[in-house]
Amino acid sequence: MVTVGLAFTSALVAWSATAALAAYAQRRPSAAAVGWLVAAFGIAAGLSAAVVGAILGFGDVTFRLHQIGVSLLGPLYMAWGAVEYGVRSPRGRFTSRLFLSAFTIVPLVVLFVDRLSGGFDRAFPAFADHYDIIPRWLIGAAHLVVAVFLVCALVAVLRRRGGGRDRGADLSVLGLVALAALLCVVVGRMGLGVLGPLLALGAVAALWGASAMVARPRHRDRYEDDDPYDDEDPYDEGRHDDRYDGDDDADEPFESYDEPQEEPVRRRRRNPEPDRHDAPPARRAPSKLRGVITIYTLAEGQEDGFDQIADAVVDQVAHHEPDTLLFACHTVPNGPLQRIVYAIYRDELAREEHERQPHTLEFARRSSSQVVATNVIELSLSGASASDGLAAMLMPH
Repeated sequence: MVTVGLAFTSALVAWSATAALAAYAQRRPSAAAVGWLVAAFGIAAGLSAAVVGAILGFGDVTFRLHQIGVSLLGPLYMAWGAVEYGVRSPRGRFTSRLFLSAFTIVPLVVLFVDRLSGGFDRAFPAFADHYDIIPRWLIGAAHLVVAVFLVCALVAVLRRRGGGRDRGADLSVLGLVALAALLCVVVGRMGLGVLGPLLALGAVAALWGASAMVARPRHRDRYEDDDPYDDEDPYDEGRHDDRYDGDDDADEPFESYDEPQEEPVRRRRRNPEPDRHDAPPARRAPSKLRGVITIYTLAEGQEDGFDQIADAVVDQVAHHEPDTLLFACHTVPNGPLQRIVYAIYRDELAREEHERQPHTLEFARRSSSQVVATNVIELSLSGASASDGLAAMLMPH
């Protein structure tokens, strides 16, 4: 009964994880998310067959389904998802997909049709106790491919330029995926009786955790409930809808801003000073500049569309945000799917005003389908040196 209870619990958690991974894949679609979703589905199906085997005793069908899900589909698609997550080279990804196809179709057919030997009981069975030499060789080769995939993903992340928190998060994701794949391989190869469901449960939990880390937005909402402005927000919902109704085609980004009557209105700051026409302008109190570096990772084939709407929002910032001192979008020669936006604001209030502008909100909405990952680095200026013409070179007028 202990084995039955553990097997049922692990299968239930596996199906819950599969549903969660499906939601993650819909929220942030990517090849890695699809691979981990297939892996979770295979493990859940294999553990469901194990529940039947633990209750009624394993047979040919339940044993095959269990081994296909836990020994083949689970670790193989986990490792392939790690390659898609960590490797940026299109050639490397294409090669991994070729190996994935070969080591999915051939072993799948062999595990379904090859004869079995030996008797079954209600404990989790070991792979080698019932399969012959050819299935053993194929599964061994598939597990070798799993190891190669994981090592390639790890090396790609370690060799990536930059580091810090982003690299640490990527390594954590790969570590959890590697742990989940290892546990699946151990359960499939050794069975381990009553320990099998526990290790399978650990594999599901590790894969779930890795997917949750990837799906978690890295740009937190920085707005609080209290409004730092005295006047009502001029960009209410009705006005926003009126300005952006119509064609959403990225070929004509932000066309409505060409009309002068629709120019965004600046907010009033707290306690504004009265106008003094006869007196010389008061000197602005020193304020601490704010900087933000945003790194976008684009989906394949979306580079031109993203660049077009990025150019449009840069132009809007230059014309309508005097307190945004610098706003520039950079390409990365060694990373064609990456874009880096560097912004310097006069103070924290100027930064908040920028993030509430209609063209900023519209840029976020239109680029959401083209971006697969966003990393934000917040800066506080401690010292700088620049020429007088730097802003004129970078900001279009």
